[in-house]
Amino acid sequence: MPVPVGSVELPDDYIDLLKQVKQRVKTERLKAVLSANTAQILMYWDIGHDILRKQDQAGWGTKVVDRLACDLKDAFPEMNGFSARNLKYMRKFAEEWPDRAIVQRTVAQIPWRSNLTLLEKIKDSKLRLWYAEQTITNGWSKNILAVQIETKLHKRTGQTANNFQATLPPDDSDMANQIFKDPYLFDFLGTAEVRKEAELENKLIEHLEKFLLELGQGFAFVGRQVHMEVGGDDFYIDLLFYHLKLRCYVVVELKAGKFCPGHVSQLTMYMNIVDDLLRHPDDKPTIGLLLVKEKNHTVAKYALTGNTKPIGVAEWEQHITESLPEDLQPSLPSIEEIEKELDRETEGGEGDDQV
Repeated sequence: MPVPVGSVELPDDYIDLLKQVKQRVKTERLKAVLSANTAQILMYWDIGHDILRKQDQAGWGTKVVDRLACDLKDAFPEMNGFSARNLKYMRKFAEEWPDRAIVQRTVAQIPWRSNLTLLEKIKDSKLRLWYAEQTITNGWSKNILAVQIETKLHKRTGQTANNFQATLPPDDSDMANQIFKDPYLFDFLGTAEVRKEAELENKLIEHLEKFLLELGQGFAFVGRQVHMEVGGDDFYIDLLFYHLKLRCYVVVELKAGKFCPGHVSQLTMYMNIVDDLLRHPDDKPTIGLLLVKEKNHTVAKYALTGNTKPIGVAEWEQHITESLPEDLQPSLPSIEEIEKELDRETEGGEGDDQV
């Protein structure tokens, strides 16, 4: 008979072993989920490829696909995902991703509904692949992916005015350039115009989770109005972060108005203080990010030239979706439209599988 749990005297290293086993179980469960998702996406591609081939070679029409959906439901009543609508999505999926190797390497790693979002929202194959890779890297959900597409992340990434190439090693410079963007979208601030730095800071902290999402993966919040005493004088850093990939502190200064060169001097001083008082010997040099409401890109570049501290200057906006280029905006169904279509199918018992 098993010994009652309460009567067992546990060894000193039992807790450590328990933690290791629990972590191993979590890891293996996650691997199983990801493996199942990959298998499902590849199966969908294979089915879509077969339908596409039959339509091209044998002239299969819509009614044949509808019949195939009914027969598959009869054969596999316990499985979702075989509605006529979903079979047509599979066909489109195979058509838009003709290389199965690319499917296996990238889009098979993300859920089916995220793949549908990519198909519905992006027509260009290279751009679609870029967003698929970003989804894998950042772990975006379907809804977050849709937001990133609608706010044109690909055109905002790597667009800051900066001096990274002159102040950082090549690998760190490239990474920093891709981590920071311009402009930053703070649509969660509401519609009222923000006119003061304190108000902007308060609202960003109120929506810290959304603020961190817009900053991107890797930013860890350290504090706001971080107090630094230097030579008997008090200084306060607006926002302080630590970036887990860059392995350095990031000082963020907020400006509710237009950029002026003097902002760079102030930010440089704060970065010097952080490097002197907070930076660990294993940390890399602190990076500065100046967020302004408006800037002249050329003026900002000149202001950064010769500065030995790595600094990026970017604008922040509240309503970037209103200025989407005309060539993209009409072609994108809204998030709500896609969700309604998918939810309607699920409510009717024809929803796709979710892993």
